[in-house]
Amino acid sequence: MQHTISYLALGDSYTIGESVPLHESFPYITTQLIRKQKVLMHAPEIIAQTGWTSSELAEQLLKTELQTQYDFVSLLIGVNNQYRHLSLDNFRNDFEYLLKKAIHLTGGKPERVIVLSIPDWGCTPYAADKNGAEIGIEIDSFNHVCDQFSKKYQTGFINITEETRAARNNADTLASDQLHYSGITHFKWATQLANYMLKICQ
Repeated sequence: MQHTISYLALGDSYTIGESVPLHESFPYITTQLIRKQKVLMHAPEIIAQTGWTSSELAEQLLKTELQTQYDFVSLLIGVNNQYRHLSLDNFRNDFEYLLKKAIHLTGGKPERVIVLSIPDWGCTPYAADKNGAEIGIEIDSFNHVCDQFSKKYQTGFINITEETRAARNNADTLASDQLHYSGITHFKWATQLANYMLKICQ
């Protein structure tokens, strides 16, 4: 009997798909893309909330009753640390904890954890009255931490940041709030994620 894949998505507004219907968020699109390949997959379990920082996500994980193991876990967190001007050192500690927790939840299989890089909201119309270049530099610093720990623990890593920067002049890539991303953008992220998962499953 074919195994049905389980998937846990950890994050913030980008993971829940703020300002788009739930079925247009990347965890749900990822699931649909995998199912189209005739692979059985449960609906994604999502632990994410708009505005969460890395420490708030970590606190929620302590309070949430999770399955003992998942086939895949994705992690996309950090934009609200940057937005609130929180310490990079604190983020470093939180992120390492979250990554180790994610690896534990896959039964100690780091290749089944996928980190997605933080989008650059400094390129959105919402940030028109802010210093976009400075935001970009800070986002790069947080993403460097994500990349470093992904390499250290040998997890998957998908860079979606450059794509969000390239999309600054394309209204179709943004949600109605002009800050978050549209279903079109979530589909691009999901395609990369689904391809990664399918490759591991082969």
